[in-house]
Amino acid sequence: MGRRFLRADYEATLEQTVRVGDYLPAEHLARFVVNAVAHLDLNALYRRYGARGGTAYAPEMLLSVLFYGYATGVFSSRKIERATYEMLPFHYLAGGLHPDHDTLAHFRKTFLPALKELFVQVLALAQAMDLLQVGTISLDGTKVHADASKSKAVSDKRLLELEAQLRAEVDELFSLAEQADQSAVPAEMALPDEIALRQAQLARLAEAKAVLEARAKEREAQERAAYDAKMRAREEKAACTGRRPGGRAPTPPTPGVRDTDHYTFTDPESRIMKNPTNAGMDQHYNGQVAVEQESLLIVGYALSNHPNDQHEVEPTLESIPPRMGTPTAAALDTGYFSAANIAACERRGIEPYIATRRTGHHQGWPAYFAGQPEPPPVAASPKEKMAYKLRTAEGRAIYRRRKCTVEPVLGCLKEVLGFRQFSLRGLAAAAEEWCLLCVARNLKRLHVLSLAQQRPLPPRAAGASVPPASDRLSVPVLLWSIVCWLVAALLHGPQHAFARMLAAGSPLSRAISPTDC
Repeated sequence: MGRRFLRADYEATLEQTVRVGDYLPAEHLARFVVNAVAHLDLNALYRRYGARGGTAYAPEMLLSVLFYGYATGVFSSRKIERATYEMLPFHYLAGGLHPDHDTLAHFRKTFLPALKELFVQVLALAQAMDLLQVGTISLDGTKVHADASKSKAVSDKRLLELEAQLRAEVDELFSLAEQADQSAVPAEMALPDEIALRQAQLARLAEAKAVLEARAKEREAQERAAYDAKMRAREEKAACTGRRPGGRAPTPPTPGVRDTDHYTFTDPESRIMKNPTNAGMDQHYNGQVAVEQESLLIVGYALSNHPNDQHEVEPTLESIPPRMGTPTAAALDTGYFSAANIAACERRGIEPYIATRRTGHHQGWPAYFAGQPEPPPVAASPKEKMAYKLRTAEGRAIYRRRKCTVEPVLGCLKEVLGFRQFSLRGLAAAAEEWCLLCVARNLKRLHVLSLAQQRPLPPRAAGASVPPASDRLSVPVLLWSIVCWLVAALLHGPQHAFARMLAAGSPLSRAISPTDC
């Protein structure tokens, strides 16, 4: 007797009637996202809609689809549209509807600024579920590829070469246009169009040169500040020890644009940065997150085009909502160390624990069982004081958790979810998309915590209710309707316009027909 096999009956499967609830149990992430979005106050989004126009998709439905997409690694609006047909969670989140990719992309681009408030509301929801108590946080950053092509970037050296070439071509075309004999000009060539094309390219090159010069001045100011700080530290050390500091003296910054400075025409606000995975360089943005060490929820975020993390502490701490409370301590790696960042933490009442140097791996047991170090002298530098604080028992305990808190979160965003490139261009739009990713990841983490600790969503707050479309009347729509009524009054007389308003029996915005405007 041979081996028996279970075989698929594809024809019978095609005839099956599927109940979505059987495949999406109560603890499924899609159902949690729908319930969580129902707790959010979306009145700010609804106020953006006018009273006129066709039937629009509800913002809570589009938000749920986007949140679930970003939480499961589906970032493309076209893939999300296809998923509403092919994947049951997306079919459920869309309510059986199928918003096209243009609608999804337009909604994402239009309403991304409102996500800052939704980021706060999701954290407040976590606090209401008793899953978030802001204590010690960990900060770290990662490079994310911009929606820009490295091949469309030009260095300052190449930019000067292109400028000289285009100017020579413009002069040559002008000389051809001034000649009486036009036999040397190809028949299909329009000289005015060719000249205008090159002049437009020269204008773009001039804009690129101005941006590179502005960046060079900004870089020189930052390098000058760092150079002055290092020189002051050397002088203080020499005055304290009575000996000249060892090692090579810091090199003063070089002013001006460098030949290797790049400008990209597809996303000018992105910068050439070192790839985090190899020794190559590419167009990136620098994304930052502040993660609460107990819940692993993202409580703060920031995005910049700075190649290093020296200037990222202030904006990241600033993004932590005040209503969540003030963190007690912050753990940061050596890329953040500076006296300014220490002061930024202390101004907010946060105790900083910032590594002063790279720590080697496999240091052996003596490093882990070392006794309490001797406190530094009163006149010690900030670096010496921070190094002592990190060697204390409390400092070791706090900093030890940095790697197992914030770095797994960034690894989840890039490796598990696959967020390797922004879909939007420009620093402001990319920062808002970074916020969308953080909100989606927080919802996913909140779902895991609620199941693990048996903490269901709280009762729906009264402020989270969404008003019906018929009861909403935004101020811009009202003003526009008044203008339309005045135009109708001038064309048909005020009595006729007023009679139409009374006959409509509705707000003023619905009393005037679009043909009157």
